[in-house]
Formats: sequence, structure tokens, C-alpha cells
Amino acid sequence: MSVNRDHYSDELSDVLKQIDSWSAEVRGVEVFNHSGSVASHGETQRSVPVASITKLATAWAVLIGVEEGALGLDDPAGPPGSTIGHLLCHASGLPFEGDTPIAAPGVRRIYSNSGYELLAEHLESATTIPFGSYLQEAVLDPLAMTSTILEGSPAAGLLSTTTDIARLGGELLSPTLIDQSTWSKATTVNMAGLSGVLPGWGQQNPCPWGLGPEIRGPKSPHWTGLNAPPPTFGHFGALGSFLWIDAGAGFGCAVVTDRAFGDWAIDVWPGFSDAIRNAYLSLSAG
Repeated sequence: MSVNRDHYSDELSDVLKQIDSWSAEVRGVEVFNHSGSVASHGETQRSVPVASITKLATAWAVLIGVEEGALGLDDPAGPPGSTIGHLLCHASGLPFEGDTPIAAPGVRRIYSNSGYELLAEHLESATTIPFGSYLQEAVLDPLAMTSTILEGSPAAGLLSTTTDIARLGGELLSPTLIDQSTWSKATTVNMAGLSGVLPGWGQQNPCPWGLGPEIRGPKSPHWTGLNAPPPTFGHFGALGSFLWIDAGAGFGCAVVTDRAFGDWAIDVWPGFSDAIRNAYLSLSAG
């Protein structure tokens, strides 16, 4: 059975209310599935910077560009030997910031804002449409993300709300803007076996990633929780927000806050995500 708002129980409500104890001025959470929103709590309409969750929207715009034929995953992009695909899955060798490679392409998973800025430049050049306009027309407008705007870097510049991030999550769960085959490539491990550092969570070997979304895989510790299945995917942001999708169970969770990522998030996010997962699956089985 698919959980919907008519099946919304006190058990799930009590879990969502845990965010009330987080020391943030803005905090909102929404659980969604294939049918849309299941449950929400907090200030879900307040717009704040969501930092690197931006990369999911940027990746989707690039994948739409690929499907339209404007560019290809194997097109050269970034350092010599790197491609659009390398940039999407943080395997180009570029550092977090800067254009001087610190590894050869395909050797390490190096999380890179610069790589995503390059992706936006390539898409803009290929389509002759400013990236912000392309993102708006190809991703934000079709998903009715009416409270979301890009102010700054395609790697980390979105301002958004919990409701809008959940709408993005719904697209990542049930794609409407890209083909199912492209979605499968984006949400499964690309260039398997690469090790790397997951920002805030330390060295991971391996450190699996898709074409935009981070893949949980065997990472430990991990922000999606102790009990998250390895195929769980999503992204979190340095300004205290996250989005994860459990496609196998058919649901996901979006959290938006205005409290910068830090030890508090490491302490509470995994348990919170596990509690949401347990409550949702219990309802599904009920």
C-alpha cells in the first residue's frame, strides 16, 4: 500500500516534530511518495539558501540538455581526459574550488563545486541560453518550483523552500523531465570503486556517486541513516538542508533549515532519517 495523507498517523507526525528541537530559525520537513506529499511539518514555505542541493537541479538541467542533443555525456569537459560525465559524478580530478586538477580523471572521487560551474558553462555554450534561464525553463517551471530562484553559483546558489525541494525530490523519484533510461544512469553508481572524501563525513572507500545524486552505498557514517538501503540517493547542503530518495520503497524526505551544517547535523540527521524511514515503512505495511 502506498502511504498518502489520508493514512497520515500520529507516529509519523511525532517523528517530523523532532525538527522543533533543532536550533534553527527556519526548519521544515516533508515526506513524499509517488502520489505527492505524504506529511509535512514546520516552515515549509520559507525560502532560504539550500547550498549544494542546487547540484541536483543543475545535474537535471544538464541531463535534459543531453537528451535534447545539445551535449553528450562523453563530450570533453574540464581537464584533459575529463568529460561531462566525469564532472557530473565528481570524477574529473578538479578540486573543490579552482581549475587546477589535483588528480587524473576517473581516479578519485573529488567533490567539486568548480566542476558544476563548468557544467553550467558548457550547457550555456551548447544551447546559447543563459544557464539560469535554461534551469528555470527546463526544471523549475515544469516542477512548479515557484519559490525557487538561482542566485549565484550553479553548484550552490539556489534559494528554495521545503515544499519546492520536495517537488524536486518527487522528480528524482518519478522522473517526468527525463527518460527512464537517463534516470537509471543518473541514480546508480557511475565509475564504481572510486574512493573519496564525503564532505563533513570523512574518507569513504568506495565513495559511490551518480550523475548528480550521491549514492549511499556502503558509506559509514552517513547522513541518510544507519538503516538506509545502499541504493538510497540524494544530496545535502552545507547550509543545513538535505534531500534523500529511497526509490525501492517509493518515498523520500526533504529537510530545509537555515542552520549551517556542523556537528549538530552529524548527530541528528542519521537518527532522524531512520525514524522517518521506520515510521513510513510501518504505515506502508499497515
